[in-house]
Amino acid sequence: MLRRSFSDYQKIESLPIRLFGVARESIVDGPELRYVVFVQGCPHKCPGCHNPESHAYGGGQLTTTDRVWRDIKKNPLIKGLTFSGGEPFLWGHELAVIAKKAIAEGMSIMTYSGFTYEHLLKKAETEPSVHELLSVTNYLVDGRYVDALRDLNLHFRGSSNQRIFDVTCYPNSKDAQIIEL
Repeated sequence: MLRRSFSDYQKIESLPIRLFGVARESIVDGPELRYVVFVQGCPHKCPGCHNPESHAYGGGQLTTTDRVWRDIKKNPLIKGLTFSGGEPFLWGHELAVIAKKAIAEGMSIMTYSGFTYEHLLKKAETEPSVHELLSVTNYLVDGRYVDALRDLNLHFRGSSNQRIFDVTCYPNSKDAQIIEL
């Protein structure tokens, strides 16, 4: 499943990052036991969002990528990381720094975004941080949350317009496949 390797992950610098919060153990934000990072700031402001307090860009708490990684490493049972929000692609470089360390430890990466996969591909052409986060993501849940399409029977998504992609092919290929987890 994990097809990328990052041999230089220990050399990566610690960067500031603004978080809405974390969930140290989750089984509802992706497959297996995961650590969830909720970033602060979101341009989508979806009505019915389950984290409306994460929308303000100046809210939350300032920390560092290194502190987040040290917290993740405290639990040896964690099998993957999930990036949610807010909008993770606003913090693409910073989250990629954390993800590279996790991948080197055998963890999978799941990223939620209010942007569609197609929009992210276009953004990745001109925004290096979007390209960087897509490059380390295994699973992408895309699309804005739509309250009228809420479906409690869906795995790992809130509304039926949202899709789950296996994006481990990126950047070698943009032909990611829609999957069910």
